[in-house]
Amino acid sequence: MRSTELLQEATKITEANVSFVKEHVLSLSEEQKNWKKDQISWSINEIFAHLNSYAAYYHKTMLRKIEKTRFRTPRENFISSPLGRSAWRSMKLGNLQNVKRKMKSARTYNPSYTPELLSGSVVQQFEKEQDDLLRIIRSAAEINIRKAKIPISISKIIRLRLGDALLFVVYHNERHVQQVKNVLTHPKFPSN
Repeated sequence: MRSTELLQEATKITEANVSFVKEHVLSLSEEQKNWKKDQISWSINEIFAHLNSYAAYYHKTMLRKIEKTRFRTPRENFISSPLGRSAWRSMKLGNLQNVKRKMKSARTYNPSYTPELLSGSVVQQFEKEQDDLLRIIRSAAEINIRKAKIPISISKIIRLRLGDALLFVVYHNERHVQQVKNVLTHPKFPSN
C-alpha cells in the first residue's frame, strides 16, 4: 500500500467520525448519552470515554515519535508488519459495517471498571481528540511511517510501525462509532 493511501484512508475515516458526532451525537440529552440497552452494554458516554482513554495514550505517543524520529524522509510505499496487520485487521469493520470479532477491553480503558474515565464532557473531548488525530496524520506524512515505531498501550516492549498504529487507532475509533450508531438505532433508545 502507498503511504499516501494509508494516510488518506485514516483521514477519511476520522473526518467521517467527526462529522457523525457533530450531526448526531452532540445535540443528544444527557439521558440519551447515558442510556444502556442492558447492564453489560456501554452507553454512548462510556463508548466515547473508552475512545478518549486510548487517544490519551496513542496520540501523545505518536506525536512524540513524529517529533523525535530520526527517520525524517517519507517513503512512497508502506508495508505492514505481520503483527501490525493483525492488530488493525482485528479492529476493522466488515464489509457490512459490522464488528467481525468482539473483544474485551483492558480494565484501564474500560469505563465499567474505571468510572473516572467518564469525567468531563466525553463527547466534546472525543471531537477534540479527533481534531488532534487529523493533525497527527498530517504530520505523519512528513516522516517514514514504516521505520518509526511506537509501543502499544498494553506493553511497552511490543512496538508497531507508525502506519500500523495509525490504522489500528482509526479502525478502533470507527468500530466504536459504529457501536454508537447501533445504540442510536435501538428500538428502545429514548426520544429525548
